[in-house]
Parts: sequence; structure tokens; C-alpha cells
Amino acid sequence: MHVPLPTPLVAVEVADEPRPGVPPVVLTDDEAGETRKDDEGRWRLGVGGGKPAHWRRAGAALTRELAGSGTRFDVELTDAADAESVRAFVLGAVLGGYKFSLTSGDAPERVESLRLVAPDEGYTDVLAAEAFRAHLLASATAFNRDLANAPSNVKDPAWVAAAAVDAARGTPGLQVQVRDEKWLAKRGFGGVLAVGGGSTRPPRLVELTWRGGDGPHVVLVGKGITFDTGGISVKPAEGMHLMRTDMSGGAAVIAAVVALARRGSPVRVTGLVPLAENHVSGSAYRPGDVVRQYGGTTTEIGNTDAEGRLVLADALAYAVDELEPDLLVDVATLTGAMKVALGLRTGGLFSNSDAVAEALAGAGERVGEAWWRMPLLEDHADDVRGQLADLRQTPPGPGGITAALFLREFTGGLPWAHLDIAGPARAEEAHDEVVPGATGFSARTLVEFVEAYRG
Repeated sequence: MHVPLPTPLVAVEVADEPRPGVPPVVLTDDEAGETRKDDEGRWRLGVGGGKPAHWRRAGAALTRELAGSGTRFDVELTDAADAESVRAFVLGAVLGGYKFSLTSGDAPERVESLRLVAPDEGYTDVLAAEAFRAHLLASATAFNRDLANAPSNVKDPAWVAAAAVDAARGTPGLQVQVRDEKWLAKRGFGGVLAVGGGSTRPPRLVELTWRGGDGPHVVLVGKGITFDTGGISVKPAEGMHLMRTDMSGGAAVIAAVVALARRGSPVRVTGLVPLAENHVSGSAYRPGDVVRQYGGTTTEIGNTDAEGRLVLADALAYAVDELEPDLLVDVATLTGAMKVALGLRTGGLFSNSDAVAEALAGAGERVGEAWWRMPLLEDHADDVRGQLADLRQTPPGPGGITAALFLREFTGGLPWAHLDIAGPARAEEAHDEVVPGATGFSARTLVEFVEAYRG
């Protein structure tokens, strides 16, 4: 099966005059996202109270509502459309019109082009710069969605690695290295090899490197489980089809590093994505096994469905040992506990640094992604200690917190943040700029954060 990447997205430009013969869209104070035609046949779009969230919702509603009504539209901006509003509107318009489809036949008509008509000619360049940046962020989110939505009969570790290589092609200075199972075995990536050992499709490690500046070296680590059966601790059948999106954290890291490189951001960033398929077979790892992680730390396995922390642990330890990072950030669809705690629209944020936590939450707020800081409770730190091994994979206590405490053991005491996106990484229904399926949550937070981080 051919999976076309990337999904086509609406093009956005800012100009000081409309295009002849192109239907206009008039902005109103109606409820954000309310779309209707007036007596003159013009589309009218409500932006509500004018907050960024309202503009983002309005942009998404517009491209969803107008799909099938034409391919090109002009949006007449008002004086209320400042740079922040335009950024939010473009994010919403591009992502609200996203549709991943492998159906046969002709693709449905979609909005292909929006021109934002600036009310003041002298402000056009400023708004155009904001629209360009927003489109880049939206493209990162969309690419994240593409990777996570791809069906797992196609999307094995080698396929994701090849997609990362293809995405980096044509971007001078962006390096991608793909390590196979032989390299992983030679270097002692016991967690990745254990998780991937039950599948006939061997694991990979993708390393993306962008050196656009001399600032602090940020290493991003993303969970890349291309399908998760739960292994021998097999998952219930209901909902297992959604496990094609269990590599959303890895997809976010790939998309973010590619976006930073394409923008030419003056940052130093490395993305690590350990890729494996967690399957059931005679060669699968078992509860009760002891796994030797990268660097030698041993882990007692309690549940083969808690596989994400094992592959992240290997990659974090490798980063500390080999890459000389100033900061580590990992992102993963890690625990059902986080879905219970925060629901489906907010990511969990853990960090050993107040400044890093504040910067990540702020980055998310600027790009329309919500994060809530969770505690690293020291009362549970000893629970991570193992009986047969140095550590135990599934300690008792609050699941999201103890998972974070397990990962902390592999960070070498460096500044670090863990982003648990189990809730917001996938959606069953549309809301604002989110569409059903993989949401692409966290990719644009990572881009925004890395660009602003100064250590």
C-alpha cells in the first residue's frame, strides 16, 4: 500500500488587496466558528471575543465548512487582526482542513488557498511573517499526524525511519542517521531490543541532528512504538486499532526537528526516536524478565504493555553518554493514568527544573497546546528500585508519576522534562483545529520551546 506523505495542506498568503473573482469571507463578532452566507452571497465568519483561541477555532471552522464549496477564498481581515490573531487563525485554518485518507477514488474537494487581505497596507509584511511561521508550525503538526495515522501494516520501524530520511532530504545541514538491530545489539540497547523482539519487523533508532547555532544543545527523545499489542500482557481488543498512533511522541520529535531545520532556526537540537513494534510471539519478552538497558542498568519487567519507558530509557541513557546535551525532553503516549488525571485535551508535564517547566508550558500556550505540570513525588522514588534488578519497570503508586520517576533514573541528573501525551495525542471527534485520529499534539510546542530556549 502506498501512503502519500505529506497530506496536502491549504496554502495561506497575506496581501493588501483581494483576488479578482475569488469569493470573500467577512469576519464578524458572532460566536467563534459560526459560518453562514449573507444576503449578498458572501461568507461571514465569527471570531467571537477575539482571543487567540477564538481565531484558531474560527480558522478551523472555515476550512471545514467551505470544503466542497470552492478551492480559493479571500478573508477580509479587520483592524482587530493583530499578529497573534493571524498566527492563531492560520494554525486553525491549516489544521482544521486536514484530512488523512487512503480511500479509493477521487479525493474530496478541499480548500486549497486562502488569501488574508490586510486592512492596512503598511502592516502586510508583519502579518505575512506571522502567517508563514504559523504555517510552518501547522505543517509540523500535520506531518506528525501523517506519521501517526499511517496504518501499521505499512508503518513498521524501517518505514518510519525511511520517512524521516525522506522528510530531511533537501534541507541542507539536517543530518539523519538510522541504526538497525545489529547496531542496537552491539551497543547494548536492551530495552529497545526486548520490546521489538516479539516482532518479525526489527527495531530501529533514528537520530536527527540540526546545528543551526551555538546555543544550548537540546536533545528531544520520542517514543516510537509503531504498533502496540501490549505484548504478552496483551491489551483488550477494544481500542487496540488506535495503537497505530502509539508512536505519536516519536512522530512529534521527527516533525519538530525537520521544521526547525527547514526554518533555519539558530539552535542546536538532536532528535532521538527509538522505534519498535511490541508484538506477541515465542520470542517476545515476558513479565519477570530482567532487561539490561543501554549503559548497564538492569530493569525487572512487570508488564510488557509498559514498553514505552523501556525504549525511552535506552535513548535517554545514550543521549547522556554520547551527545553531551544541556537539556533532555522526552515525549510519549506513555500512561493511561495521565488520561484519567488530565483528560483528552491536556498533556502532562514533569520536570526537575522549574524554569524548563515554565518555558514548556508557555510555549504550549503560545501555540495553542495545553500542558499541566505534574509533581515528581519523592515519596515514590524508592518504589522504582527493583528486587531482582536495579529498577522495576512498573512500580506501585500513581502510574504517570512513577513512570516519570523511572525515566528520571536515565537522565544523568541533567535538566529534563517528560511530556506524557497519552490523552491529547488522539481524538475521536473534531474540536477546534483537532480532527479525528492522530492530533499531532506536542510537535509545535517542541518547535516553539526549542527556538526560545536559552538555558
